[in-house]
Amino acid sequence: MQNFLLPSDIDEVIQRINEPAREFSGKTVLLTGGRGFLGRYFTEVFDHLNREVLDKPVTLVVLDNLITAGDEGSQIPVFDHIEFIQHDVIQPYDYKGKLDYVIHAAGIASPFYYRAYPLETLEVAISGTRNMLNLAEKSDARFTFFSSSEIYGDPDAKHVPMQESYRGNVSCQGPRACYDESKRVGETLCYIFHTQNGTKTNTTRPFNVFGPGMQETDYRVLPNFASRIKSGDPLHIYGDGTQTRTFCYITDAMVGFFLVILKGVPGEAYNIGNPKPEVSMVDLAEALKNVSKTEISYDLIEYPDSYPADEPMRRCPDIRKAHLQLGFEPSVGFEDGLSRFLSWTNNVYTGEQ
Repeated sequence: MQNFLLPSDIDEVIQRINEPAREFSGKTVLLTGGRGFLGRYFTEVFDHLNREVLDKPVTLVVLDNLITAGDEGSQIPVFDHIEFIQHDVIQPYDYKGKLDYVIHAAGIASPFYYRAYPLETLEVAISGTRNMLNLAEKSDARFTFFSSSEIYGDPDAKHVPMQESYRGNVSCQGPRACYDESKRVGETLCYIFHTQNGTKTNTTRPFNVFGPGMQETDYRVLPNFASRIKSGDPLHIYGDGTQTRTFCYITDAMVGFFLVILKGVPGEAYNIGNPKPEVSMVDLAEALKNVSKTEISYDLIEYPDSYPADEPMRRCPDIRKAHLQLGFEPSVGFEDGLSRFLSWTNNVYTGEQ
């Protein structure tokens, strides 16, 4: 079976979470969305923790319906103490044993796919979250919901970088609403379960996480650009190219996610990302040109019908809360992350979408 992740990245995550991760020893974790981009990293990290760090193995139960798993996610690895179950979390799931942690990472995060599956996108973040919260409450387990930086919408400039207290500027009617609003409702469910039932919930809001393991047909900007670089085609930048993002390499993001799961203050939400540099899509194309040391051209095009046009113009996290409460600090520089990602795509991507 082909390994779609870099072993050196997994080792880096293990080194950085070595001490807090010992809390998983002998525990049982339920992970939804386990064959998605983030879910595959969680699975590999837990397997490495079992083999290298923990005194007693953690039992990991992985759920996924494989609707957007692609070739990478559909190849199910066999690990000791890790069980895969094909299940759609929109439907109730009853785990017979005691759970200690529930990580609800299931979701349809690519704009291309949530435009194709709007109702499924809504339901996995609403009905799926409710079902997983019921499981967590039943076992008195810690619950972590994977929300999104999209819940902030298109922010007012005076609120950039965005703090967790910013309420957002989101449209409830539009091509992105199925994703944005469902994540907001998922967060509300976590709030209700925590305040009314005492469930130990946390919400993590990832900001543009990237790295090896992203599907070539994901259609988000970095896989899209990397595929076109591989094929020697011009990069297509949607709109006027002035929309900005910050990008967080996967090892930094995974460290942040584990810190939220293990150390998050119950009831709290945390931004997990890298606040710098904030770059436009034109800047990103130029950075890729510098890193790849190849001639790269790009053009500005209209948004295709398959990709929702009402994207936020800026997205940049304030991570002071995660830093102060959890000790989260990104360590992989922007160009270093791009270099690692391009080196991987050169070996894996075909250049033919």
